[in-house]
Amino acid sequence: MNTLRVEADKVVWSYGGQNLVVEPWGEDSFRVRATLLPELDRRDWALLPPKPATVHITRTPESITVANGKIRAVVNRRGQIRFFNQNGLLLLEECWRMRTTAGEAEDAAGSWFSPLNVPAREFTPLTGGKYQLTVRFEAQPDEKIYGMGQYQQPYLNLKGCTLELAQRNSQASVPFIVSNRGYGLLWNNPAVGEASFARNETRWSARVTGVMDYWITAGDTPTDISRNYGEATGTAPMLPAFATGFWQCKLRYRTQDELLKVAREHKRRGLPLAVIVIDYFHWPNQGDWCFDKRDWPDPAAMVQELKSLGIELMVSVWPTVEHRSANYAPMLAKGYLVQTDRGLPVTMGFLGNTTFFDTTNDKAGDYVWAQAKQNYYDIGIRTFWLDVAEPEYTAYHFDNYRYQLGPVLEVGNIYPLKYAEGFYRGLRAAGETEIVNLLRCAWAGSQRFGALVWSGDIPSTFQALRNQIAAGLNMGVAGIPWWTTDIGGFDGGNIHDPLFQELLIRWFQWAVFCPVMRLHGYRRPIEPPLEAYRDGIAQCDTGAANEIWSYGEENYALMARGLALRERLRPYVLRQMRTAHETGLPVMRPLFYDFPAQPEAWDVEDQYMFGPDILVAPITEAGQRSRRVWLPAGTDWIELESKTSHPGGAWGECDAPIEAIPVFVRTGAAVLGELEEGA
Repeated sequence: MNTLRVEADKVVWSYGGQNLVVEPWGEDSFRVRATLLPELDRRDWALLPPKPATVHITRTPESITVANGKIRAVVNRRGQIRFFNQNGLLLLEECWRMRTTAGEAEDAAGSWFSPLNVPAREFTPLTGGKYQLTVRFEAQPDEKIYGMGQYQQPYLNLKGCTLELAQRNSQASVPFIVSNRGYGLLWNNPAVGEASFARNETRWSARVTGVMDYWITAGDTPTDISRNYGEATGTAPMLPAFATGFWQCKLRYRTQDELLKVAREHKRRGLPLAVIVIDYFHWPNQGDWCFDKRDWPDPAAMVQELKSLGIELMVSVWPTVEHRSANYAPMLAKGYLVQTDRGLPVTMGFLGNTTFFDTTNDKAGDYVWAQAKQNYYDIGIRTFWLDVAEPEYTAYHFDNYRYQLGPVLEVGNIYPLKYAEGFYRGLRAAGETEIVNLLRCAWAGSQRFGALVWSGDIPSTFQALRNQIAAGLNMGVAGIPWWTTDIGGFDGGNIHDPLFQELLIRWFQWAVFCPVMRLHGYRRPIEPPLEAYRDGIAQCDTGAANEIWSYGEENYALMARGLALRERLRPYVLRQMRTAHETGLPVMRPLFYDFPAQPEAWDVEDQYMFGPDILVAPITEAGQRSRRVWLPAGTDWIELESKTSHPGGAWGECDAPIEAIPVFVRTGAAVLGELEEGA
């Protein structure tokens, strides 16, 4: 017989060796776990310890209901869970297709009987004692689903999509969704798996795990849901003010002299520059985590000159350790490197035979931070580019790699969070209070460790530009408000090609209205390395120039205009970052956050709100000089370029000359005056 009972404020169900626990976890929220193991995994993964909640529990012969603020969970004798809001609206229910057993009757909905015999929670045993897990929920035909992090596709509404729960270069799996039905759900499991939001069912799976673990919350608006999620997993720190400015980067500045010339030229031209970035292979070898003094003879003096110009320096750190690096042998001996279950212990073969350090081992993270502190931080560098953070395996054979926390199939998605946490922990211990580090990947909770995520090594195409809009918005929905892209895309742009120049301009205009504005890319024509080998180690080539004066005078004028606009926008951006810090609300967000009662706000996928007062409609096609824009009702809108007023609540065709993309500001918003000052 199954048992359904209450223990303190938890609902517990047991049957056939499976134990299910539904417990309050913060305001309007529950954490739901189930396992066939002797006890639940005690790790909280993305979740923080919950604040106390007041619950109300009621019983019937067939079920137990626990209410926590705006959400109710009903668990029946079969072990099936349904979630309702405070008004009795069904939010989500498990998908059971099971036969009844002797003495059991169907529930009121008749959902206990099915000859299919498919459970909502299916634990399939694996050799070694763990399970492959599949969790099924009933699909709702009118449901719209958003979030999940960053995937390279154009869909904002993910209904009908199947997504891999795995980290790859340009793909960040952050498994939190917001539904238009009024709930949010975090799949609190770092295993490699899959999420499918099909028409016939919603399905989550983990390839190796010991426990089902998810967190669900209810809210009257998406803002309420994001606020609850921020309480549960943490919010981003307050973004340092300097980070709201313009970031200059390319693959790659090769020497100290080359970098300083670019910084000085920015200042000579009177162009704003907040951050300049030193990319990879400034080191003698991967895993050395220091400057090669032959190219960077006096990095301390370089840092001081940049600071005197009002420029912060960011330095690239890779997690790769080449077998000839002085750090390889001691890290291997201490167990600080990622293990391979089969074959050679090589996890990436880019310009050397390298192995990633294991970020899930805190001692390994401390070891790498100690190197970075001595060679970078102690000479004044405060921000780090934690690249290859997925990590980027040469072969994505997730079943072949193992971390201290477990096999990658079971825990792999947490690698980028632990990468960010290690440097955050080191910087805090060194006395830093304003921390921002650039990463190429994230998982749920990464935001609380100062992770600024960018969208990876994407191609330089208009299709890629279109995809980044969905990527950035869904990252914000998933709780990652600090987000950016390589302006112009990373790979494939020839600086002399007019088609690429048009793409660059459109991307640049859009980036003005992104949380962080950063120019980067591997431009063509490529320059070969100054030396093919140095000390027997292969050297890296370099892309073409990538400063805003590298693309001709007409394009320079357009980008300089964009930089000036971003400077005027910075106080507004900083205000939105404070809101993100305090509430978890994304800075760059879908229209339904600010206009949840208007159906169009849930359907428009290529416009967004930048804070509460600015509506942005990017241009994502070559040769496009106008586009349709929907303006929400309830306010009039001022077109930023023409200064003309438009009523809300309607669609309209807007001009989009090469000089500007369509941007609208709420009538009466304070930011309108800020943007016009000095224009």
